[in-house]
Amino acid sequence: MHIRHLLEALRWISVAPALAFLLPRAVLSCVAAFALFAPTLAVAGYGESSYYGESPYYSQTYYQGGYYFQGSYQLTFTGDVSALADFSVANAISKAFGTFVIDHPLDPKNKLLFHSFVESPEVKNLYDGVATLDKSGEAIVNLPSYFEALNKDFRYQLKPIGKPMPNLYIKEEVKNNRFTIAGGEPNGRVSWQVTGNRHDPFILANPLQVEVSKGPGELVNVGEYLFPEAYEQRFGLTAPLGSLLRSIADLFGNLLAR
Repeated sequence: MHIRHLLEALRWISVAPALAFLLPRAVLSCVAAFALFAPTLAVAGYGESSYYGESPYYSQTYYQGGYYFQGSYQLTFTGDVSALADFSVANAISKAFGTFVIDHPLDPKNKLLFHSFVESPEVKNLYDGVATLDKSGEAIVNLPSYFEALNKDFRYQLKPIGKPMPNLYIKEEVKNNRFTIAGGEPNGRVSWQVTGNRHDPFILANPLQVEVSKGPGELVNVGEYLFPEAYEQRFGLTAPLGSLLRSIADLFGNLLAR
């Protein structure tokens, strides 16, 4: 970051220098981003028959011609965000917690139902089903045609349904997108589960890093917290002044570099 960029960034908030130290980072970013980009959007023609949305979050979004654009700017949200339509991401998402939420099937007018994601330190896919054994106590389980192209390092779970089957086992592991169960009771039923770790071209080029050191280029610097309140610290007071100024400078430096 050049000193020129820092000075240029601070110029946009010179009307109220005290706010640079007192207001939360998200509010500063929103005010400064609007002051910086409102004239830019008008010059570029994006302010003509469109609207520019201000919110408590820093954003560089506008609507024109039926499409919603984010451009190539980095967005930082410091509060809840709701998307009421399909939302697609062509790269990775990092989060602290995730759920699905739907109207509660037993009381849809009054309640919501949340379920947590199943997570793992591996990029794992899960497949399951119920197989009916033949008169020899065996069954061939067919998996999706892409199974082996997508997965490797298979793991198996088998559980008999209705009666004990102490000799149940995997007779043949996955090959040609199928595996064979044996050792069960004739015409019995078996609940099965298979997992595999992804090895498609995207994940090979972008492997999951489970443990990452804090520092430049990461979500937070050394000594800072993603969720300081969880460590009994107040968010507005834990980050040192230098960290706050560095964040502001990085924000405006990236925008001015364009």
